[in-house]
Amino acid sequence: MITHASYGVEPWCLRENVLNLDVLPQSESVFALSNGHVGWRGNLDEGEPHGLPGSYLNGVHETHPLPYAEAGYGYPESGQTVINVTNGKVIRLLVDDEPFDLRYGRLLSHERVLDLRAGVLRRTCEWTSPAGRTVRVRSTRLVSFTQRAMAAVAFEVEAVDSPVRVVVQSELVANEQLPTSAKDPRAAAVLESPLAAEDHLATGRRLRLVHRTRRSGLRVAVAADHTVGGPDRTRMSSESGDDVARLTVTSALDPGQRLRLEKFVAYGWSSMRSLPAVSDQVDAALAAATDTGWSGLVDDQRAYLDAFWGHSDVEVDGDEEVQQAVRFALFHVLQAGARAERRAIPAKGLTGSGYDGHAFWDTEMFVLPLLTYTAPNAVAEALRWRHATLPAARERAAQLGLQGAAFPWRTIDGSEGSAYWPAGTAAFHVNAGIADAVVRYVSMTGDEQFARDSAVELLVETARLWRSLGHHDAHGAFHIDGVTGPDEYSAIADDNTYTNLMARRNLLAAADIIEHHPEQAAALGVDDEESAAWRDAAEAVHIPYNADLGVHEQHTGFTRHQHWNFAATRPDQYPLMLHFPYFDLYRKQVVKQADLVLAMYTCTDCFDEEHQARNFAYYEPLTVRDSSLSACVQAVIAARTGHLGLAYDYLMEAALMDLDDLENNTRDGLHIASLAGTWTALVTGFGGMRRSAGTLEFTPRLPEKLRRLAFNLQVQDRCLRVEVHATAVTYTLLTGSPLTIGHYGEPLTLVPDEPRSRETPPVKPRPAPDQPPHRRPNAHH
Repeated sequence: MITHASYGVEPWCLRENVLNLDVLPQSESVFALSNGHVGWRGNLDEGEPHGLPGSYLNGVHETHPLPYAEAGYGYPESGQTVINVTNGKVIRLLVDDEPFDLRYGRLLSHERVLDLRAGVLRRTCEWTSPAGRTVRVRSTRLVSFTQRAMAAVAFEVEAVDSPVRVVVQSELVANEQLPTSAKDPRAAAVLESPLAAEDHLATGRRLRLVHRTRRSGLRVAVAADHTVGGPDRTRMSSESGDDVARLTVTSALDPGQRLRLEKFVAYGWSSMRSLPAVSDQVDAALAAATDTGWSGLVDDQRAYLDAFWGHSDVEVDGDEEVQQAVRFALFHVLQAGARAERRAIPAKGLTGSGYDGHAFWDTEMFVLPLLTYTAPNAVAEALRWRHATLPAARERAAQLGLQGAAFPWRTIDGSEGSAYWPAGTAAFHVNAGIADAVVRYVSMTGDEQFARDSAVELLVETARLWRSLGHHDAHGAFHIDGVTGPDEYSAIADDNTYTNLMARRNLLAAADIIEHHPEQAAALGVDDEESAAWRDAAEAVHIPYNADLGVHEQHTGFTRHQHWNFAATRPDQYPLMLHFPYFDLYRKQVVKQADLVLAMYTCTDCFDEEHQARNFAYYEPLTVRDSSLSACVQAVIAARTGHLGLAYDYLMEAALMDLDDLENNTRDGLHIASLAGTWTALVTGFGGMRRSAGTLEFTPRLPEKLRRLAFNLQVQDRCLRVEVHATAVTYTLLTGSPLTIGHYGEPLTLVPDEPRSRETPPVKPRPAPDQPPHRRPNAHH
């Protein structure tokens, strides 16, 4: 996208200066607006043409049967799929009875701008109808960060060179026709018209539709109100039916005259509230928004983002694409989680229906680290959602014959939605990812209320799972067998190093937190014997190691497997899982995504400098990056091991995953974890940030192509600024009480407005590692 001729590189916006229908589906994803509760894809105001219509409410889904060739005990019975709820974006325009449709007539100009500071999508175009009438159309769209149920559009049409009669139809539309999906025809049939009508209303300028999902039983209400301004000859009428409610505005415009419509759209849903209650809910949200007014919503949006950028911005000198990409990434990750409020943060956010709208482990491992240092309240809410799903996770663990909680591999409502158990049920490391996010959040915010009401229980129940899943051998070593780690090209393996190290941290964190919160521990039935068993297991965790090669194994026996035949693999056969059977992948040395390398990123203290270098050199030629989650992790470890040019190339891959549509699936929604990985590659990779014993340590180093990197972090009640240059770094505490950090092992105590500068040591040169043929990251410069 960013390299398409229609798109420019600017530091604070994404601008499309010509409409290109060949990338329309991708543009709908990158121009999507959301606040974590309501999501609107960047569809054109008039609704057509479109790639994928999309209006989403976080948590609103439909269920469908999961397909199995053969039944098996413990297989999940139902899947969950996000649905396209009632569309409030649609504003159709007729110019002297000709529909405003960019596929007809002449499009004289067209520009769309996603403004990252204002949090709005602006559109301006001039169009001449087939009958020769020219109009100028402007619209501005927002999904409010401050009023979470609200989205709004300001729409304006102007006669340019001759008088015209215009008709504007502002609509609420349910059960829109969607592109057909061949993935599972049964699921497609269920989702064809997922909303059953319950109520509709049109009175004056007010519209409302209420529906209920046919299987999951979720009630969805959407209401709209309008303000209209135009010449004296402006008239209005409204009507409603089961799936459409419409306000029609007619006017006659002389050249230079404008008709303006401001549309306020409120969304609400519930699995329990009655129809009147949900209707009242959206009516109340609408009343508050119309009282605020369009200009008030715009001002509030800007103020919210001014505060966010003030403590979270990342500045990059030396590469304009990276500067734009990291702010684009920060904006979309914020949109995914800002107002999710005890709902999941899906892998695509609310930008598309990819992955069926499911949340995975990447929320905790890739998205929440960024939000911990930029929007910590969103992290607390995301983890409270996990806490709310504990009953389902306990039930799943019991079904599997385990203690504690087994969190789902993929889900919307907290139940397991994966029909493929080797990559789903066996990927127990999702538990450790949740625990890791809990520990990071508590450590970096000092939120004792959250520690008491959620953290203790989450850590205890995840630790119980590891203790029952693993076992001590005759020599006392603790093993966790038959699991799938992050690398989905290795399944049902014994002692996956990443899983074991993360389980170790989980077990120790649980033992530590109950010492600080004995009342909560007692309420959960934790005694000294159970806590001691956690510590014993943690200290005895087996970490497989090949002494002959001098490297850690991804899992026991991995390094004795046959190497994948890369020489016989064509470039068009990636990703491998679409061209080769999993059986073949599972028994070869080939890595889908960073796994052992991810372990070095998350558990840095467990690997000395030489082992990090040797491990990275060994696994790099085996890692094909058939997952968007890999590049950012490889960027971090490449930077730590001195391969700064390679780290920069991996940064670019993470940063441009969607802006360049590198995996040809941006049309389905953005890769929120890869976007977060852009920040990770910069801040954790080149900024060298990591947590150690509850404090932040920094080992910054810049690649040649970057002159300066500066970033702000929220740490408890403080705002810390780090500014990295080629040979020196400056740390400044902008606000808050004194803070002690580490610089290459040297403790530094910072006080407000007294910058501390230190030199950065030169990077130790090492031989450059190889990558698999055809899989070296693209060097963009």
